[in-house]
Amino acid sequence: MDQPGRPDRRGLSDLSVDVVAEVDRLLALATFPPTGTPVTCAVSGGADSLALLVLAVAAGCDVTAVHVDHGLRPGSAAEADVVAAVAARFGARFEARSVEVAPGPNLEARAREARYAVLPADVCTGHTADDRAETMLLNLLRGAGPTGLGALRPGPRHPILALRRADTLGLCAALGLEVVDDPSNADPAFLRNRVRHELLPLMADLADRDVVPILVRQANLFADLDDDLFAEAATIDVTDAVALRNARPSVARAAVRRWLVEAKVADGHPPDAATVQRVLEVADGEARATEVGGGWRVSRTAGRLTLHPPLPTGPAEGDGEVAP
Repeated sequence: MDQPGRPDRRGLSDLSVDVVAEVDRLLALATFPPTGTPVTCAVSGGADSLALLVLAVAAGCDVTAVHVDHGLRPGSAAEADVVAAVAARFGARFEARSVEVAPGPNLEARAREARYAVLPADVCTGHTADDRAETMLLNLLRGAGPTGLGALRPGPRHPILALRRADTLGLCAALGLEVVDDPSNADPAFLRNRVRHELLPLMADLADRDVVPILVRQANLFADLDDDLFAEAATIDVTDAVALRNARPSVARAAVRRWLVEAKVADGHPPDAATVQRVLEVADGEARATEVGGGWRVSRTAGRLTLHPPLPTGPAEGDGEVAP
């Protein structure tokens, strides 16, 4: 289902003056790379991702739209046809991929993991300012620090993060695009939906104003704080127990988080506060070693901290060698 060839932006040549003006307004808020840059856009068929696709083409990027079918509901495979039609209209390439979502808890997280496993690391997503506000509140409810509260950073991977959901809906309506309505977006079983449909409206009612810009401003402040902490943390030898003990607590915590993330402990997911605290207790001499997730552990010997990978699982079947 691929469409070879360079995008020709043919779907943008016959737009009305009003629609062109709206596209230009939204592009002024976006952070797409320079004209001609190849970009891959994750496009589910919803308004946000369709707007991402259209605006990426309007920005002059060399666009490939990728639809990922998770197979979680009847008829989901047909949604690829919606994305394919929009890609064809605007002269972008199109690719369709299917994944199997592993069984287990937290369906959203498992679907996200499966999706990103088949997308390039630099894929562009259609997250908006509303998504960033929701993510900040979700991370706050989970007890996140500055890293989580500053999540969804602006940049090439989130080029329409300054746009509002109303902007993407309005653009799709102005272009007459068929938008996929994912019923799971209204399911209260998912915490994000309750934040979107219950918590944010309640906050807006209490504040008597739109709170999304406020939350985005706070997210930017936390992101700046996180950058400052990590910059100072980078000057510390995290394996030196004395250096960790002498650092300001916030910097020491940032240094440990950075260490564990860069080592891809627990698949590179940021460690929780309890894990970081246990490592600091090892540095303080309160413990000799601690588990840090995924079979990894940190130990202290002669004032130095060492990060140990998971132990081998045993001989590989049939050859007597240790399995990697």
